[in-house]
Amino acid sequence: MTRRRYAECLPLCLSCRALASRRQYVEDGIQKKAVKEDLTGSQSAVSLSSVGVTYPNGTIALEPLDLKFNADQMTVLLGRSGAGKSSLLRSLNLLVRRTSGTVATSTLGTLDTKDKIRDHRRETAMIYQQHQLIGRRTALQNVLTGRMGRHSTLRTLFPFSKEERLLALACLDRVDLFEKALIRCDSLSGGQQQRVGIARALAQQPQLILADELVASLDPASSVRVLSILRDICSQDSIPVILSLHQIDYARDFADRIVGLSSGRVVFDGPPQDLSETALREIYGDS
Repeated sequence: MTRRRYAECLPLCLSCRALASRRQYVEDGIQKKAVKEDLTGSQSAVSLSSVGVTYPNGTIALEPLDLKFNADQMTVLLGRSGAGKSSLLRSLNLLVRRTSGTVATSTLGTLDTKDKIRDHRRETAMIYQQHQLIGRRTALQNVLTGRMGRHSTLRTLFPFSKEERLLALACLDRVDLFEKALIRCDSLSGGQQQRVGIARALAQQPQLILADELVASLDPASSVRVLSILRDICSQDSIPVILSLHQIDYARDFADRIVGLSSGRVVFDGPPQDLSETALREIYGDS
């Protein structure tokens, strides 16, 4: 679709005439500044204090651990399958029941009430390996679902506001998918779908981004592009990004910090340059 044709379609398809001028708004360089202002919140950090997770069948997913994650920091979790990476991610969003310890953020304090937990989840974006997109809906419509947590149940029955539509378009532009806004997600490539997932996370205006094996099913070129986008978001918007990976090379190339897990315990915690062969044996064993 050409830019001219795209500009003609926007007012009709989105029922918002103001969006027709969005392309020029982006090209003038104003949007990137506006997105940063919209998406940058207060400096945020999340910490775990003696957090442990044991499942009802007796499986110990996480030994009690203490970790703190700061803004401007992209942290990669490494470890074998079953090492505790997913349990750690879900503990950060309180999506798994802890058997010990507390979770706290710099903005909300200890997450010990339903209201605080709700607010924390609203400010925490999750990006999944399988995208979790609605294939028959457009990229723009999928990104707008990131705004639903900001509204009451009754409010979600009504159309999104013009401002939210503009924000969603800005988020798509941030991941280089502005021209795909009106394309159904099931016609996009895997890498493009994952970038729609990142745009949806940005539309949530999060204070924390969590990602679980988000490049596991992508080709190397798409993986590098997705991870580069996340790293830029982390550094430019001061949003902590915590993601699990299996690819050691990607962890070394993109992480500010690597946390290695083995049998639910932290066996390595440091910068990529300190990830030695000895450390890798601690994380993955000798085999």
